[in-house]
Amino acid sequence: MSWPDAYSTARDAAKPLAAELVPVVEATGRVLAAAVRCERPVPAFDNAAMDGFAVAGAGPWAIRGRVLAGAAVDGGPLSPGTAVEIGTGALLPAGAEAVLPYEDCRVEDGVGAQIGDRVVIGVVGARRHIRRAGDALSPGTLIAAAGRTVTATVAAAALQAGAEQVLAHRPPTVTMLVTGDEVITRGTPGPGQVRDTFTGLVTAITTRAGGRPVTSRRLPDDPGALGEALAGAGTDVIAVSGSSSAGAADHLHRLLGEAGATWLVRGVACRPGHPQALAVLPDGRFVVSLPGNPYAGLVAALTLLEPLVATLAGRPPTSLPTATVTGPATLMPGGVRIVPVGPAGDLAAAGPVGLHAAAAAGTLAVLPDDWTDGDPAVTLTVP
Repeated sequence: MSWPDAYSTARDAAKPLAAELVPVVEATGRVLAAAVRCERPVPAFDNAAMDGFAVAGAGPWAIRGRVLAGAAVDGGPLSPGTAVEIGTGALLPAGAEAVLPYEDCRVEDGVGAQIGDRVVIGVVGARRHIRRAGDALSPGTLIAAAGRTVTATVAAAALQAGAEQVLAHRPPTVTMLVTGDEVITRGTPGPGQVRDTFTGLVTAITTRAGGRPVTSRRLPDDPGALGEALAGAGTDVIAVSGSSSAGAADHLHRLLGEAGATWLVRGVACRPGHPQALAVLPDGRFVVSLPGNPYAGLVAALTLLEPLVATLAGRPPTSLPTATVTGPATLMPGGVRIVPVGPAGDLAAAGPVGLHAAAAAGTLAVLPDDWTDGDPAVTLTVP
């Protein structure tokens, strides 16, 4: 399968997961299944925009009390010629016509604002320094549309507008199965051993796409162990590193066939990452097969895992970015070559390409076989 077809197949293979009501404070990172609208005015009440004195009528004004943010107003409406000392954000007394900032007025005795003092100097200017209820938002105003990912700022705006719950898609859950007798999860590798590099990459890509990593397990090159792990993984998606080719230690494809899986992608015309695959089990769980080579596995996760998880999470489909790419590259006839590219669009220097080059570059460029130096190319952002 061509690389563009593989990417779009993964993106279009699923539908967004069911929506559920969740508290706004727990919704960050989720995708809205319904719009969030203002439920109460913002501000919710008339309040002072400056520290100073709320006044009514013409001055001088007799000070009758003080009100600070969070406190109720005592004494009823202000009558003409009266004032209360007020803090920024405090509830404005009924009858108040303006707030005189401290710097624009003076208390009669020059000591402080006490009950019975009089504000003897003060002029109400063009700015009243009052925020009226609903000045910023009125009920029904759109806060965030369906399909929007809830960020911390979206959540804060929703809370400010009176929304306590939102309808959001359930985040897809992902299990990571790291196969290989040679893989260790901690410590210094011994002869013939390597560290697990997949768990961190899959966790980051899953999270970025709106999913929730649940667990990561290391498995030996044993078909029984892998079959049991596949059957027992109760998540929406299972990512499997290694066991993806046709070698003596590669059992995944046979096990999926025996389980009645339907193949959606089975090999992609790209270098690296050709053995990557995507299948769906009869119960609806997806299995993403990642080649055991770490760089090839990263390419496969960006090609298949990320678009699949993003769709399950409810994110609307978007076009991949493109950028002008320059430099020499060895292309793949009939497929694409996926190579690291720096911020200026320059291809990584010639030499072995691996995670170190991807980390240094920060971006991968997808080069078709007819690409030439200076042409634009699709780009993928590494996690």
